[in-house]
Amino acid sequence: MDVPLWLALIVVGWLGIKLTHPPAWLVAVLLLGGFLLAGSSFAPAINTAIK
Repeated sequence: MDVPLWLALIVVGWLGIKLTHPPAWLVAVLLLGGFLLAGSSFAPAINTAIK
């Protein structure tokens, strides 16, 4: 099943805020960093390490 990245980011952000109650700016920074990392040249290496 293919889930769009933007949808996964919204769900993870919403769950992170609701379950752990961190500052919203921290969640935004982590999600934006992950999104930028996914589009970088490190993405294939991360994908290989995860699988």
